[in-house]
Amino acid sequence: MMKLKNLVAAAAALGAVVATPAFAGKTVDAIKARGQVVCGVNTGLAGFSAADSNGKWAGLDVDVCRAVAAAVLGDGEKVKYVPLQAQARFTALQSGEIDILSRNTTFTLTRDASLGLSTTAVTYYDGQGFLVPVKSKIKSAKQLKGQTVCVQSGTTTEKNLTDFSKANGLGIKPVVFEKLEAAEGAYFSGRCVAYTTDASGLASTRNKVAKNPDDHIILPELISKEPLGPMVRRGDDDWTAIVKWTVYGLLEAEEYGITSENVDKLKAESKDPSVGRILGTTEDSGKLLGLDKEWMYRAIKTTGNYGEMFERNVGPKSPLKLPRGLNNLWNKGGIQYAAPIR
Repeated sequence: MMKLKNLVAAAAALGAVVATPAFAGKTVDAIKARGQVVCGVNTGLAGFSAADSNGKWAGLDVDVCRAVAAAVLGDGEKVKYVPLQAQARFTALQSGEIDILSRNTTFTLTRDASLGLSTTAVTYYDGQGFLVPVKSKIKSAKQLKGQTVCVQSGTTTEKNLTDFSKANGLGIKPVVFEKLEAAEGAYFSGRCVAYTTDASGLASTRNKVAKNPDDHIILPELISKEPLGPMVRRGDDDWTAIVKWTVYGLLEAEEYGITSENVDKLKAESKDPSVGRILGTTEDSGKLLGLDKEWMYRAIKTTGNYGEMFERNVGPKSPLKLPRGLNNLWNKGGIQYAAPIR
């Protein structure tokens, strides 16, 4: 009987722990005090984070920050964007200059374990490729033996290029630039035979910078795995959870057919328990994150679900015309798989 009582007490205690709401961490307190999420982004990578002539930012990485701001502050426009070069991005996050780094950044062991930063959720599965002029008649990365390749410093791209060259005995000659724009400019001026970065970045560069995009091709090989996503400072688990679960929520919204267009109707009428949990009509998942019950409703209303964000910014109907590929949902042939909101 005593053992049974102890087991019941332990179960009750566990239930109490599971049901305990989260308290907003220091990052969320700072965000609410200033009324803005400070988001570190690329200086200009079309489809991911780029400002137009009026200074309005757009892109997949930008939408992540907008969704988080909607979840936390109730307004997706309450974001301050800080454009960062690759070399400065981690320092900016470590120092507290920004709250979140959403800048086409690859998750690696070194970055996750030694920089005082935490990875969250993958927003784009990518891989490193090569851009070459059609007139070069190069059809494979293996044909770059002894050739010059433009690359940006302070990136996984630079290290991957060196590894690929050594592994295949190619003797590639990297031409390294601190700024993305300098690396792109050098390639298009003919200083390098090829330009290398993530394949999504190559598509962006070709569309944005090339005088005639059709004069350049992306070679078929991908020489690395580049899972991209937002990073935050280590030590504030509440903020990490909010960013991570906002991304998961956008993926789950697509899986359950919740869009920016039908979210109000589903919020009012849906009887699906999963939809109710996401939109806060049947369960209050927000309290577990220190947020209100409509946190995901606002995020979806602001940016649309993950599929809408992908299509608008980088998909086949966007200027980049990137296929969904690996970034399709797990039940549609891709590997985007969100942990469930429940």
